[in-house]
Amino acid sequence: MHIILLSGGSGKRLWPISNDVRSKQFIKLFKKDNGDYESMVQRVYRQIRTVSPRTGITIATGSSQVSSIRNQLGENVSVCVEPERRDTCPAILLAAAYLQDELHVDREETVVVCPVDPYVDNSYYEAVSALDTCVQEGTAKLTLMGIEPTVPSSKYGYIIPESADKVANVKAFKEKPGVETAKEYIRTGALWNAGVFAFKLGYVIDMAHKMADFTDYKDLFTKYETLEKISFDYAVVEKEPSIQVMRYAGEWKDVGTWNMMSEVMSEHTKGNVTLDETCVNTHVINELEIPVLCMGCKNMVVAASGDGIFVADKERSGSMKSYVEKISTDIHYAEKSWGTYSVIDAQQGAVTIKANLYAGRKMSYHRHEFRDEVWTVLSGEGIVTVDGMEQTVRPGDVVTIAAGCKHTIEAKTDMQLIEIQVGKVIDVADKAVF
Repeated sequence: MHIILLSGGSGKRLWPISNDVRSKQFIKLFKKDNGDYESMVQRVYRQIRTVSPRTGITIATGSSQVSSIRNQLGENVSVCVEPERRDTCPAILLAAAYLQDELHVDREETVVVCPVDPYVDNSYYEAVSALDTCVQEGTAKLTLMGIEPTVPSSKYGYIIPESADKVANVKAFKEKPGVETAKEYIRTGALWNAGVFAFKLGYVIDMAHKMADFTDYKDLFTKYETLEKISFDYAVVEKEPSIQVMRYAGEWKDVGTWNMMSEVMSEHTKGNVTLDETCVNTHVINELEIPVLCMGCKNMVVAASGDGIFVADKERSGSMKSYVEKISTDIHYAEKSWGTYSVIDAQQGAVTIKANLYAGRKMSYHRHEFRDEVWTVLSGEGIVTVDGMEQTVRPGDVVTIAAGCKHTIEAKTDMQLIEIQVGKVIDVADKAVF
């Protein structure tokens, strides 16, 4: 069996901690037994590996998230990169072609597509593993996982099964209803549509060839922009007559808003935060290097980062997206395959960044045409290469890199450095990799 994890998101629902390159699944808010924090993608990946160590995992994502994925899961994780965002159907078709042509997965092998960001316990991935049997022994071409509803929610689509059996044929699909309609659906045994799809790989490969004229994965990649921008539910699931659903009654939470995220956070605060004794049901996340003090706050969420500060009533927090879309700011924090960086100061012609590099990691060998850089090592030891010349650097060392010079740094130990960028043009696009 092979699992495709869909990792998307615009980073606006958990602003300002999330952004265009750090969607909600990369925010480290879940405390492990050893005291370290992990993100949703780390938690999900760990859970799958715990339940089913031999299952293959590929993450389907956009190019902006690749660095965060490799930062948090390592360089060896399998990633299928979309050239651009075109909704879930094109993403799944491309990932299926990637499995067949790049990873050489057999057409008869079970593939399960899952979102990367539900909050679940291990029983969820035990149920995902059980989908393998449903696919291999059943007669349906497509198998879904349906969540037993806990409330008559209007946030989710509903699956109407033909019976109350553990695995049943699907009678119909219903769009997100009003609460009263949802109550009626639940009375008839309806299930939440969790966006989990299972099938034999060949099924979707054949479907892809019906939707697009291509020869293999690389060809489909080059033609990706020609694919219709549409969800897998609309394009495939709701048109497939041979479909069944398996019930799941365990823990499942969609943590798409600050209100829902606060319900599953390990602690009420993270970072330099003080709550007075009159605060009630209030969660605060502070990524700034200054303290946050809350007094008398009730049912609130506060989030502070270099990208902004958010203060809201928890129920109201679910309506933030349209307001965040009106806020235009540069990203001040990002995760890279080699570590993380934070923008300390930005002005016309000069940007100051604090970079943290992990031991054993290395920046790409690259150059900038329009800016000079000055690196000052704060801690750790590494090797800097500038136009082929290597030098060992330690705390206090300063390296000046003129525009046009190829350069990289490899961290021998964990490192911190200050990078000052100076030039008339300072743009992320000004980078050539070698």
